[in-house]
Amino acid sequence: MSFSIATSGLNAVTEQLNSISHNIANSGTVGYKSSRAEFSSLYAQSQPLGVGVTSVSQSITRSGSLVGSSNALDLAISGNGFFVVNNSEGGTSYTRAGYFGTDSNGFMVNNQGMRLQGYGVDANGNLGTMGDLQIRSGSIPAKASDELAFTANLDARAEKIDQSVIPFDQNNKDSYSNTYTTQIHDSLGREHTITQYFVKTDDNKWSVYYSLDGNVLNQNTPQELQFDTGGKLTSPIAPVDITGTLTGADPISLKVNYSGTSQFGSEFAVTKNKATGYAAGEKTGQQVDEDGSVYATFSNGERMLQGQLVLANFTNPDGLAAQDGTVWTQTSASGAPLLGIPGSGLMGSIKSGALESSNVDLTAELVNLMTAQRNYQANTKVITTNDNMMSALFQAL
Repeated sequence: MSFSIATSGLNAVTEQLNSISHNIANSGTVGYKSSRAEFSSLYAQSQPLGVGVTSVSQSITRSGSLVGSSNALDLAISGNGFFVVNNSEGGTSYTRAGYFGTDSNGFMVNNQGMRLQGYGVDANGNLGTMGDLQIRSGSIPAKASDELAFTANLDARAEKIDQSVIPFDQNNKDSYSNTYTTQIHDSLGREHTITQYFVKTDDNKWSVYYSLDGNVLNQNTPQELQFDTGGKLTSPIAPVDITGTLTGADPISLKVNYSGTSQFGSEFAVTKNKATGYAAGEKTGQQVDEDGSVYATFSNGERMLQGQLVLANFTNPDGLAAQDGTVWTQTSASGAPLLGIPGSGLMGSIKSGALESSNVDLTAELVNLMTAQRNYQANTKVITTNDNMMSALFQAL
């Protein structure tokens, strides 16, 4: 009986050594979760039969440390959740290993060729249904400027200008109080300048003249800005329309939003000056934000939304079935996946240009290795002792 018990011990320790050696071998594998052999004593009613390995479990919920990477599509999850990936047969799997890149068709795939899942975009750039994420190649056409968000403080201490005496003239600095120039683009992507000239005409009243590439657009119909006695803009509330003609391109039609503009007794200062529009550009790369939004970047400094990846979480992540050390599938024990965008609810955020390293503790594994070796030696000693006792018995007969 002692011989079979010791044999069961050798078999169990062998499985433990397999688990330990597998952990050590994968200590550098991105997204790998360490495993351990779980022992249980064996009995036939009250008769001891030795030991067995009931299961080899993985520490799925224990995260590894995040390490930097030079690849913008290397992704790590800071917090809870799993990347959702589909294989070529359409089967869904879950992983923490963020080795991602693009295939020949622009689909985001991991190092095993599985496609990353998320919300794609329609023709208008709006997020749509969930499926394979794809980053499209090619160029981005020019876009004409159609909006200008402009916020400034106009100095309430400025002197009034009597326009019946000094009419507005962009070449005469005495005819206006302040000026500011903004760069815009036409339908061909060419750059132009819109210059605003602010003229204080009365207490809490200002006139604004607009110049497109040096040509005044509203010499006889200036835009009026009015403020209350607290310095708050009261008119206009809606954006102001500015139009102008250009050679060889569509006319400029710009809406200027003065929301937030004030009139206080301090220097003229612009706090916001942002115009839409851009020149044509070629694709230069891609970026992934913390909320999982995937963008293509272009040479003109613009970026275009390509989709948004989703994460999955489970009521019992330890119940997932391992396909290998870094990829799992759902089971009845894990429960159904709970999908969400990164950073929402209990989902972690995405770190671009980073990877989650293995959660293997090499020091602990080496200690376990030495312990397993001692256990193995002890069981072989039992077998040797049992053999010696049997030999002595046969010699006595």
